[in-house]
Amino acid sequence: MSRVLGVLFAAATAVAGLTLEGALAQTTSTVVVRGERVFAEQGCNGCHTVGKTGTPIGPDLSHIGSKYPETYLQRWLSGPQEQKPTAHMPKIDLSEPDIRVLAAYLASLT
Repeated sequence: MSRVLGVLFAAATAVAGLTLEGALAQTTSTVVVRGERVFAEQGCNGCHTVGKTGTPIGPDLSHIGSKYPETYLQRWLSGPQEQKPTAHMPKIDLSEPDIRVLAAYLASLT
């Protein structure tokens, strides 16, 4: 982070009454919530379960974050067949930002 951005970030977190750790946690939480929204909007629960919701056609994703790191999940979402040629999951047309937030959400499922 550049010095100017660092100063601005520090000032903004101070005004909001947050520590750097609190601001990062809040940012992470926001990303995960956005990812959960993408999961629902894309209909991922039509083939996958998380907890007691969804359809058990594909793998249960309730604890996927304890099995795979976020970077792997990003690659998987970008091209499942490139990661595993025999994958039955179709390639979903997702933007890069949607892939990032969806991977963050999935990585949070531990």
